[in-house]
Amino acid sequence: MEDRFFAGLVVTSRAISAVQGVRRRFFGVENIPAEGGVVVTVNHTGYLDWMSVGLGLYEAGRCGRFMIKSEVHDVPVAGAIVRRARTVPVDRSAGGDAYRVAVQRLREGEAVIVYPESTLSRSFELKAFKTGAVRMAVEAGVPVVPAIVWGSQRQWTKGARRRMGRARIPIDVRFGPPQRYPRGVDVAAATGELRTVMEQLLHRVQDGYPDAPAGADWLPRRLGGSAPSPEAALVIEDAEAAEKARRRAEKAARRGPGKGAVRTGTGCEWTRRR
Repeated sequence: MEDRFFAGLVVTSRAISAVQGVRRRFFGVENIPAEGGVVVTVNHTGYLDWMSVGLGLYEAGRCGRFMIKSEVHDVPVAGAIVRRARTVPVDRSAGGDAYRVAVQRLREGEAVIVYPESTLSRSFELKAFKTGAVRMAVEAGVPVVPAIVWGSQRQWTKGARRRMGRARIPIDVRFGPPQRYPRGVDVAAATGELRTVMEQLLHRVQDGYPDAPAGADWLPRRLGGSAPSPEAALVIEDAEAAEKARRRAEKAARRGPGKGAVRTGTGCEWTRRR
């Protein structure tokens, strides 16, 4: 059965991109399995990364289920959309619930999209990775496909000018070869290897990107941009995380126990008609 809501999101995303003049290129789509569960790990540099990786999965005939912070589910309109899109809400105070749902979705044959850095990178370099992506892939017995999105941080991110008009921004998306991890693997070591693979993929995408002006606010220091260094960005991000944790604790105290359970459901059965 076709996932009509997901198809509608694709049409809307393409229309928005056309209005903005976005020039999006996809590479390595053939690395995405045509069927069966798969974890797709993607770097996180901007608020619109999801659109590009989702459209890339569509090119392979797949619909992606994002793991996103649970707060989005509480936002009017946006919450209704992400629920219909069958995202997996992640409550950082009860992360095990989201993990179990994600593993179930993978076993049902879905493509689950994970941001292994957990938070957006202000430096636009890869941050340290959480081990959850590898752990769920091992438990569900599915591969991990690494993905890099580059250029969407020029549209909307932290610490840089927003460019949401018709800026004709190029965005490149590259999917790497599937990574497979046997049961019993050292998850921490495997996560480190996955980060290395994604860093190499990131540099490959950056080398082929058509625009990199010196001093640009969306460009890493390593490439001559004015973004903060990874060390400086970490200081800012740690302060932000502490403030967010404080607000979540206050919200949880007001809400009381027994709230925020994650709902489960059937897997995506849609296959793109070619």
